[in-house]
Amino acid sequence: MASSVHPVCWYEQGSSGKELAEWFDSGQAAWDIRHFDAGGKTVEQHKERYPDYESHADDTEGHWYGPACSSEYLEYNDIEEYFAISDKYFAENGPVWVPAGGTPPDPVIDGATLARAAWDAVTIPTATIGYNPTVGQSRATIVGMDTWIWATGDTPKEVRVTATAGPVTATITATASRLTLQPKDGTASCTSFGIPWTQDNDTKGTDCIIVFDRSSAHFKDNTTPVDVKVSYTITYTATDGATGTMNTHTTTTTTNIPVAEIQTLNTRPTKEP
Repeated sequence: MASSVHPVCWYEQGSSGKELAEWFDSGQAAWDIRHFDAGGKTVEQHKERYPDYESHADDTEGHWYGPACSSEYLEYNDIEEYFAISDKYFAENGPVWVPAGGTPPDPVIDGATLARAAWDAVTIPTATIGYNPTVGQSRATIVGMDTWIWATGDTPKEVRVTATAGPVTATITATASRLTLQPKDGTASCTSFGIPWTQDNDTKGTDCIIVFDRSSAHFKDNTTPVDVKVSYTITYTATDGATGTMNTHTTTTTTNIPVAEIQTLNTRPTKEP
């Protein structure tokens, strides 16, 4: 699955070679810098950012491209993260001359933005479970007994995704610690993903159990619904030094389990008359 993302920072077309040279030489640059440059740089310091600008002074077709950033494209609108990204981008990327017909510099996707775009393209499958006992043709479990529950192989406990855009690679890791079970009739106790039932495991016990307190007779199709959820914590790292977390992701599904009730009839023998 593909995902698209607008970079937080990119290169934007600026003045032509002639326009920039005229701005520097007219005296307007000194006035603009004095009134609008909070960094306090001089005209000469600004000229150093445009190498060989004089050699393009007569060029009206080519353009200078300069770095630009906007917090509009930063998910979650974290202002501290935005300034960290933009300050780094401006420090590492100066104006670039692009002649007529040339290709502007490719934008660099920062690690945090790349990670979130990659995660948006991921689909984690919902959990599937097995259970025991399974009695008779209906494979029913029994009211009042410990019903073992475990996640099957289709349920991921960890999902790792790597995405690369230009020089930046981001790795996203989604990690879950347990199943969350909510049976319609009964109580659940689950601290992990359960242990598949076998005769050998039966003596060891399990960490994921449902005790049903009623049969499925009153439900449609004679099965009891069990809501199954898995919550994943999301972290990411990137080669540009970005690290962080994302909102918890939860998958939800419902599994129907037939539950039967064993009835015992106790009778007292009577003497024949």
